[in-house]
Amino acid sequence: MRRPGTDENNVQMTDVLCDFCRTQWSEDKPMIEGHQGSCICGNCLRIAFIDVLINKHDTGPDGYKCTMCLEHRDDPAWLSPMYDDAVICRRCIKLGSGALHKDKQFDWQKPAGADEDG
Repeated sequence: MRRPGTDENNVQMTDVLCDFCRTQWSEDKPMIEGHQGSCICGNCLRIAFIDVLINKHDTGPDGYKCTMCLEHRDDPAWLSPMYDDAVICRRCIKLGSGALHKDKQFDWQKPAGADEDG
């Protein structure tokens, strides 16, 4: 997401916020971008990964629309405990964690304990 008042023709790193905790993007904070400027930081992605893929929790509301892919999904999801308009589907958790895990700029590791399809 973008900080309110962001100049869309001149977006700065400090204008980019995690949709799930509203933390500002910085050089030392990994961030994954979804569709139409949606973002999730590495910290929130780790929590979502553990909650959905390892602990098998599903806090996504019925008929939710994933903040990252913008699709209406029926698979398990993680709802931000801070912002009820931010939910990430299981598929986007897997895709985002795979991308961050491979990013050589950050030492972000997938949490241990996910099943083979996680």
